[in-house]
Amino acid sequence: MVRQTISRLEQASALDAVSDRLQGAVQSAIKPRRLRDLLHGTWLGHPLHPVLVQLPVGAFMSAAVLDALPGQDRAATTLIAVGTAGAAPAIAAGLVDWSSLSRDQRRVGLIHAAANTVALGLYAGSLVARLSGRRGLGKLLGYAGLSLAGGGAYLGGHLSYEQGAQMNHGSSEMLRLPEDWAEVGEVAALPEGKPTVRTIGDVRVLLYRLGDEVTAMVERCGHQGGPLGEGDVEGTGESACVVCPWHGSTFRLKDGLVVHGPAAGDQPTLRTRVRDGVLSVATP
Repeated sequence: MVRQTISRLEQASALDAVSDRLQGAVQSAIKPRRLRDLLHGTWLGHPLHPVLVQLPVGAFMSAAVLDALPGQDRAATTLIAVGTAGAAPAIAAGLVDWSSLSRDQRRVGLIHAAANTVALGLYAGSLVARLSGRRGLGKLLGYAGLSLAGGGAYLGGHLSYEQGAQMNHGSSEMLRLPEDWAEVGEVAALPEGKPTVRTIGDVRVLLYRLGDEVTAMVERCGHQGGPLGEGDVEGTGESACVVCPWHGSTFRLKDGLVVHGPAAGDQPTLRTRVRDGVLSVATP
C-alpha cells in the first residue's frame, strides 16, 4: 500500500504546476553563486541539508521524550524553541537542493516539504501554547508535529535512497570499471588542454591532457548523471573546469574537485598511467 502510494506520488503530474512555480521562485530568490554553493554544501563535500536537519529533529525527538516524563515541562519547552528556530537554515538548504532535481523527484520532495512545513507550524503552535500556560495542548501539538515530521522523513528517505536525489551518481560508475589497468589508447591522440571522452567497457570516461600528463574522471555527472563531455570548459591549463550542461555543477578537470554546485561532492577520478606513449586507467 505504501509503495503504491509513493509510486502514484512520483507520477502525480498535477503537482507540476505548483512545483514549477516554486522552483522558479527559489532559483530567483537565491541567485548569488556563493550562496547557492554554501547551501548545497559544495564547500563541505557533502549535502548540507541532512546535516542541518539534525538540530531540529534531535530537539523535537528529545522534547517528545521529556514530555512523557514528569517535571520536564521547562526543558521540553526550551527544546521546542531551539528546534523551531533551527529549522530555518535546514529549510533553506533543502529548498535549494530540491530546485535542482528532476520533475518526478520534485513531486515527492514537494510533499516532503509540505509535511515538514505543517509539522513546523504545529511545533510553533505548541511553543505558543506552552508559553501561555496551556501545557496539555502544547504536548498534544508537539506529538502531532512529530508524527507529521516522521512521515516527511520517510519521504525524504525515499527521495534519497530510492530516487537518488543528492547521491553521487558517478560512484556507481566506478563499480563497473576494471580494478586492473585498462588501455585507453595513444596519449598523442588526445587533444591538448581539451577534454575528450573514451569508453571503457560501457562506462564513459572524461580525459584531460596537459603535456604528457593525463587525468581521468567518470563522465557521468555526480549530481544527476548529466553528460560532462557535452559541457563547456571554463579556464585553461591546471585551473580548467568542466561545467555540466544539465544543472551547472562545475568540476576541476585536473583532479575532479567540485568548484560549484549543485553537486556537493567531488567527481570520481581514476588512476592514470602512461607507458611507451599508451595511456591506461584503473580505479583508485
